[in-house]
Amino acid sequence: MSRYWSEVARRLEPYVPGEQPRFPNLVKLNTNENPYGPSPRAIEALQRAANADLRLYPDPDSTRLRESIAAFHGVSADQVFVGNGSDEVLAHAFLALLKHAAPILFPDVTYSFYPVYCGLYGIAYREVPLASDFSIRVEDYRPPNGGIIFPNPNAPTGRLLALADVEHIVAANPQAVVVVDEAYIDFGGESAIPLIHRHPNLLVVRTLSKSHGLAGLRVGYAAGDAALIAALARVKDSFNSYPLDRLAQAGASAAIEDRDYFDAMRAKVIASRERLVAGLGALGFDVVPSAANFVFARHPAMPGGELAARLREQGIIVRHFRKPARIDPFVRITVGTDAQCDALLGALGALFARAAG
Repeated sequence: MSRYWSEVARRLEPYVPGEQPRFPNLVKLNTNENPYGPSPRAIEALQRAANADLRLYPDPDSTRLRESIAAFHGVSADQVFVGNGSDEVLAHAFLALLKHAAPILFPDVTYSFYPVYCGLYGIAYREVPLASDFSIRVEDYRPPNGGIIFPNPNAPTGRLLALADVEHIVAANPQAVVVVDEAYIDFGGESAIPLIHRHPNLLVVRTLSKSHGLAGLRVGYAAGDAALIAALARVKDSFNSYPLDRLAQAGASAAIEDRDYFDAMRAKVIASRERLVAGLGALGFDVVPSAANFVFARHPAMPGGELAARLREQGIIVRHFRKPARIDPFVRITVGTDAQCDALLGALGALFARAAG
C-alpha cells in the first residue's frame, strides 16, 4: 500500500466489475450485455458524428438526448438527467440526495456498488435482509432512514417488485429520496417513471447498456422531480461538466428514438430467457423467477463456484458471487442468443452426465 495514498483510498473496498475476457471464441454470459447489439440507427448516428466537430466540446447539458428520453417516457426535459453510464448517475445521486445523518437502506443481496459508494462518500447505511425467496418485503422499508435505494428487478437475483409495491415504499417515506435502479426493467417489469408526477421524492435511474445494447457507449439517465434533477446537475457540474461526448449523445439519442428496434430486441431476449429457464429446469436447476436479462440459478449437485469453474474450462463464462454466503451456491447467467444458451445447456448436460456416471 502506497505511503502517498489518502485515508479515503486506504479504506476503500472498490467494486469488482464482471470479467471482460480477452480470449477468442468464448460463450460470454457473465456481464448481462445485450447479445443483439444496438439499433442500426444508433450506429449510423455514431458514424455521422465522427467528423471534424469532435474538435469542439459537446453540449454540456445533452439537450437533444434529454429531450429524446423525455419524449420516450412522457416527462419533461427538466425531469431528466444524463450521465456517463448509470453508475455515474447513481454516484451523483448518492452524493447529492442520499448523504444525510440517518443511514440509508438497501437490500442485503443487491448491486454491490451501493456499499462502495457509501464508503467513498462516507454515507451510513443499513442492509435490509431479503426474504428467504430473495424478494423485497415492503414493510421492511418503513424504519427512519436517510434514503432508500434498490434495483428493480433486483440484481443479481432478477426478482421483480410490483409497481404498486414500489409506490408503497415511496409513499411511506416522504421525508427521504427513494432511488429505484431500473437497469433491467425493460425485460419484464413496469417502469416507475410515471410515478414521478405525484411523488417528488422518487428518482428512477436507468441505462442504455442493457435493453438498448449500448454498454460500450456508457450512457445512463435519471428521471425525477425537477428539484432532484437540479441537485444531480449541481454535483455533475462540480465534477465534470462534459460527461457525455458528442458520439455518445448522438448514438444514444438515435437508439432511444428507434422504438421499433427496442421493442423487437427486448422481445427476443425475453423469449430466450424463458427458453433458457425451461432448459435449466429440465437439468434440475432451481431458478429464481427473473424479470431481467439474466437468471440466478443453483444446482443441488454442484456448488456455484465449482460450476462456474467447470463451465469456464469449456469456454463458457458465467458469474459467481461468493458474498453474501447465502448466494454462494448460485451462478448468474446472462441471457445470450439461443445458440449461446444452447451451448450452455449442452455443456451443463454433459457435465452432470459425467458426474452421475
